[in-house]
Amino acid sequence: MTETPSPLVWAARILDPMRAVSHRGGSGPSALGPPARGRVCLQCGLAASRAGAAVCRRCGLPLGAPPRPDAPLPSCPVCYQSSDDDGRFASRAEPGRRLALPDHVAEHDRFPVGDDEYLESLRRGDRIVIGRWSAPFELVRRYLVTGLVEGGRARSAAHNAIVTAMAQLARWGREAGLVADEPEWAEARAAISELMERYHRGRR
Repeated sequence: MTETPSPLVWAARILDPMRAVSHRGGSGPSALGPPARGRVCLQCGLAASRAGAAVCRRCGLPLGAPPRPDAPLPSCPVCYQSSDDDGRFASRAEPGRRLALPDHVAEHDRFPVGDDEYLESLRRGDRIVIGRWSAPFELVRRYLVTGLVEGGRARSAAHNAIVTAMAQLARWGREAGLVADEPEWAEARAAISELMERYHRGRR
């Protein structure tokens, strides 16, 4: 089975589409090197793969042109945030500056969402090991970053204790008492809560 690339690999492909990077490498966007030089497609976020490129090889849109009104906007593989309607993101480092996706991804070097190096150390293929459980890596990371459990994937993993715990925490919070609670659910909620604290502690 093919392993799903980590967020750092997706970030690498955005920063430099001509280079492949292993997710076992560095701990953040800085490990991926600087963004690719040249213009960027604001509709999909792909950087120009060569200096003379004028059109996005994925979308067929002129590089730097506004996204089409009916097109899905690019989203960051690190923080999962979607761009604004102009295909750009607000800069945290320079208020008022607007960033294309590769520059937004690179800015996470200064503003990480969490300790991804630690999270990768718990990864086993497409899954993450949390205590005595395992769960889909991408689903858990998205929850740690956004606090949300993506519905479609959650339904497909409904019998997983960690996924159940994330759904319960997202809906009712850590302190809420649950009717007909089960010991395994309570243990899993404690485990994912501890991981959430550890993940976000690493970004400070």
